[in-house]
Amino acid sequence: MYLTQGLRRAGQIRPKEKSTVFRGRRRIWSQTVERVARIAGGLKAAGVQPGDRIAILALNSDRYFELMYAIPWIGAAMVPVNTRLATPEVQYILEDSGSRLLFIDGAMKAHAEALAGHMPTVTAVYYLDDDAPPAGMRPYEDLAAAPAIADAGAGGEALAGLFYTGGTTGKSKGVMLSHNNLVWNAMNAIAGLYFDHDTTYIHSGPMFHLADGASTFGVTACGGFHAFVPRFDATDCLQTIAQEKVTHGQYVPTMINMLANHPKVADFDVSSLKYILYGASPMPEGVLRKALQVFPGCQFIHAYGMTEAAPILTLLPPRYTTLEGPYAGRIKSCGLAAHTAELKIVDENRQEVPRGTAGEVAAKGPMIMLGYWNKPQETAAVLKDGWYYSGDAAYMDDEGFVFIVDRLKDMIISGGENVYSAEVENAISLMPGVAEVAVIGIPDPKWGETIHAVVVPRSGANLTAEAVIAHCRTQIAGYKCPRSVEFRDTSLPLSGAGKVLKRELREPFWKGYEKRVN
Repeated sequence: MYLTQGLRRAGQIRPKEKSTVFRGRRRIWSQTVERVARIAGGLKAAGVQPGDRIAILALNSDRYFELMYAIPWIGAAMVPVNTRLATPEVQYILEDSGSRLLFIDGAMKAHAEALAGHMPTVTAVYYLDDDAPPAGMRPYEDLAAAPAIADAGAGGEALAGLFYTGGTTGKSKGVMLSHNNLVWNAMNAIAGLYFDHDTTYIHSGPMFHLADGASTFGVTACGGFHAFVPRFDATDCLQTIAQEKVTHGQYVPTMINMLANHPKVADFDVSSLKYILYGASPMPEGVLRKALQVFPGCQFIHAYGMTEAAPILTLLPPRYTTLEGPYAGRIKSCGLAAHTAELKIVDENRQEVPRGTAGEVAAKGPMIMLGYWNKPQETAAVLKDGWYYSGDAAYMDDEGFVFIVDRLKDMIISGGENVYSAEVENAISLMPGVAEVAVIGIPDPKWGETIHAVVVPRSGANLTAEAVIAHCRTQIAGYKCPRSVEFRDTSLPLSGAGKVLKRELREPFWKGYEKRVN
């Protein structure tokens, strides 16, 4: 399997049908395939070789979509970069991946300007917007003016992309995904999300996230239609749904709540919506009730996964995302194993446990990653005999439904974004006056979880919550910064092994909840 075969199929079976729309710029599949071949030709002329890594730091657009196919067309690997990262984090990813080129748009150009002269592997920066590129950057359309080249046909276990995820040690890890990984997960998306040639999919979640990527590759293989908004904005999304007759969307529950409670939602024709995929956190009952009322013809599908699984592991079909009837209790589940996934729940010795017993989620299948880029020890810690050990705690019932109960790995999910506590703790520990720090997730009705820091100041230090948060904003992405800070006069509670007992820190906040994640 190779990633570009879905694009080539769309061009072959639906050459005159619409492929993409962004801010009034419309194309059909034959045009998109031709442009991808030309952009790949431009990449080759720029010196890109098979196996090179190409970074993209930009908001959603049809040009981002073109790059997701032009890069594998030449046999290189894409490196989508989180647009919410701080400049030092972007620099680390560029250096760690050894990216040869960087593609950037106007919203992100400040990163490139700040890093000018500090990107040793980057030979050129390309500007994706239509206005004149800033000094030192090249216009994107220069690539599309190059002669088209033949598809390199890279596929199978060849590297298709590096997708960076947070690290328990405080540094991001590049998840290596092959062509096979991404194509098999596109198949999961097609089967589980009901994509076909009549699908119109709105890209409103960030395209650097693989949650959107599975749909990107799945909809393309069906010859469907892609509508792009730069970033999630409830009004922009509702306008696009109405104008383009969108059938499929993908949101975290927080976003669904914003759409359903938009003050002018009744002014938009959203009757075309058939399916909404949601993930990152369970759907609150009140949000689902409102969404079913506002989007009466729409069905909801819950997905669970992670970057290491490219990303879909489970899907909860629409008949189970209900509040009434015999299946009402299933909405608390994250679903059944995806079509190409094999799942089991294991104990601390990685032995399978009985149904109904909590343990660690382990997964196997053709969508599981190759490993972590340049991190053999971390790879060996989670991959063994074809099984990926996720660090998520769950149980499986007698019918195969998976219920997440906790996270074994020290991670917080806030508004759909993964935040590793170690990243935040490392940032806070750099602040003068901090003796000890622990970061935990606490429940939040809007974001699912928010980030809470527990700080023990050094003797004589005069720390404030505002100062801690402001310091963090200079070190890490805004969404990783704590929303609240608690100061203690005594040391943090430790286990016999000297590890902070975060469960004790979380307990007061999670009292009364069924589980310790939200």
